[in-house]
Amino acid sequence: MRILANRKIKRFLVEILSCFLIATLVAVLLSVSHVNQAALYIIALYSCAGMLILLFCYRYFKEQHEIMEDAIQQISDYVSGNHEASIECDDEGELYRLFHEVNSLVAILNAHTEKEKSSKKFLQNTISDISHQLKTPLAALNIYNGIIKEEAVEYPTIQEFNSLSEQELDRIESLVQNLLKITKLDAGSIVLEKSLEDISELAQNVKKHFMFRAEQEGKEIRLLGKEGVFFLCDRTWIIEAISNLVKNALDHTDNGDYIQIEWRTFAAVVQIIVKDNGSGIHPEDVHHIFKRFYRSKYSKDKQGIGLGLSLVKSIVESHHGTIEVDSTVGRGTTFTINFLIPTKL
Repeated sequence: MRILANRKIKRFLVEILSCFLIATLVAVLLSVSHVNQAALYIIALYSCAGMLILLFCYRYFKEQHEIMEDAIQQISDYVSGNHEASIECDDEGELYRLFHEVNSLVAILNAHTEKEKSSKKFLQNTISDISHQLKTPLAALNIYNGIIKEEAVEYPTIQEFNSLSEQELDRIESLVQNLLKITKLDAGSIVLEKSLEDISELAQNVKKHFMFRAEQEGKEIRLLGKEGVFFLCDRTWIIEAISNLVKNALDHTDNGDYIQIEWRTFAAVVQIIVKDNGSGIHPEDVHHIFKRFYRSKYSKDKQGIGLGLSLVKSIVESHHGTIEVDSTVGRGTTFTINFLIPTKL
């Protein structure tokens, strides 16, 4: 039997059988020797044997409990991030076979983790190299466009195509920059420089950045929330996240619509909400909008590259926050970002 391969189980069974056999042997000897009050001695003998067996049981199950507690602790340590954690399995038997399989699974997970890190690092370096290589030709093309614009003042058709060329160059630059930011966040190569920031000041900063575009398109950017609401974050990246949400809202609203940046604070949560009364998101798309390069077949936006919301999600999650979306077609969209407030116990 495989169960008897474990030395602790064999010792435990031998101890119990030994107690039973010794007690039985002594009881037989007392019976055949016609000792006075033999029955009383036999009862006392079996009582002692029973107590000894209970003691052996207690010791065995205590040892098993300690082994299981150690295994649980090692698994908890691994889940908490200690990838060096492993369960001791220096014995035989079914339990140690299980421990060995758990250790094998841990080794496989570690190997996959290392491979994924290497892949992410390679991707980050590749995109970084490409972006740096593209900077020079993009800068040159922008200069050429500027020269063409100046030289072709009297040619409306050339001016029109020059303007379209500028838009496409801006799209390429935005794509490269967003890809670089996302891969850096994914690879964990960015160290967030967190400090206590006033959300109202961050919102004002974002509003100023988009005010000119909003006025040109006949849209209103509203701010709603109390001053003096602080939370711990990396200022640059949080502004990037809110800006992407506002830009997304501007892309999907019409003349006369509004975009609202709102912030709230609760006992343990800070919320930043960006809402609009624009075209909304089709129900089929709601669960996919944070995927990279996702483009809805219902979207009227032909200029987007499908990276803005993915970047927002990466930034929020790097701050240990969550982002939710609620939308109704034709009535608008609301993005809600939740950040936990650290508490001291």
